[in-house]
Amino acid sequence: MKILNFGSLNIDNVYHVDDFVRPGETKKALSFEVFPGGKGLNQSVALARAGADAYHAGKIGADGRWLVDLMRRSGVKAEASDGAAIFVRETDCGTGKAIIQVNSEGQNAIILYEGANKTIDWAFVDEVFGYFEAGDILVLQNEINMVPEMIDLAWERGMQIALNPSPANEVIHQCDLRKVRWLLLNEIEGEWLTGKKKPEEMAETLMEAYPNMEIILTLGSQGVLYRSESRKCYQAAFEVNTVDTTGAGDTFTGYFLKCAADGESPETALRVASKAAALAVSRPGAAVSIPYWAEVVE
Repeated sequence: MKILNFGSLNIDNVYHVDDFVRPGETKKALSFEVFPGGKGLNQSVALARAGADAYHAGKIGADGRWLVDLMRRSGVKAEASDGAAIFVRETDCGTGKAIIQVNSEGQNAIILYEGANKTIDWAFVDEVFGYFEAGDILVLQNEINMVPEMIDLAWERGMQIALNPSPANEVIHQCDLRKVRWLLLNEIEGEWLTGKKKPEEMAETLMEAYPNMEIILTLGSQGVLYRSESRKCYQAAFEVNTVDTTGAGDTFTGYFLKCAADGESPETALRVASKAAALAVSRPGAAVSIPYWAEVVE
């Protein structure tokens, strides 16, 4: 089974600070680093490092070629299996950028510039989808354009759809969520979608609206809740020394979907994905902090 992640690719500019900058304040950074990023790239790297047959499609500027090299080194495929089509393409627009503040507690605050991520067009989408078939998995986030259209096209082709509705904005309301098999979201996105404050209420509201969906609601240090029409389970978070939470959710998503694609139980998928995310937050950076399968299951 192939997994196509049609997603964002960013260059992350990370500033370590004692606390987040407030309005009108100028603050000295404790350090500065540049990392590969974007929810799409992070999730593709997580999928590949977990051992999935992972493909990534998206757009970059000339300044983002090194992102493709990094993905390939992690095992992500950026072209068709026959080499006839390139899935990551350059545009005249610059690569997406993120300005990330990481405070002394390892929490982050992010400003995102979309750049090339918002230059996806129908011709590109149609060509890429032509290399995948019914039963394959499409992974989407909300950091590129044409997300609603890709959900519809994947559904028509019989693909299984996983959606991480981040960032949560009006585009998600344009998506036919009845076509989504796996909805992976956090509490902020859950409240935005349902209007509910408590995780149990969020999951219940989503199940009532989309009974065929599998809901994976991540709760940070409180663990993760899984709901489907026939199943409910919970996984506590693993305790680690938190260095940087950037990319933790993406690591979880990649590992969970790899386990799901392999037919593992939700309980197993939650446990493995939670352990992978815990290892990621114990290290700096996003994509570079994602562990390999052998580190997680040892």
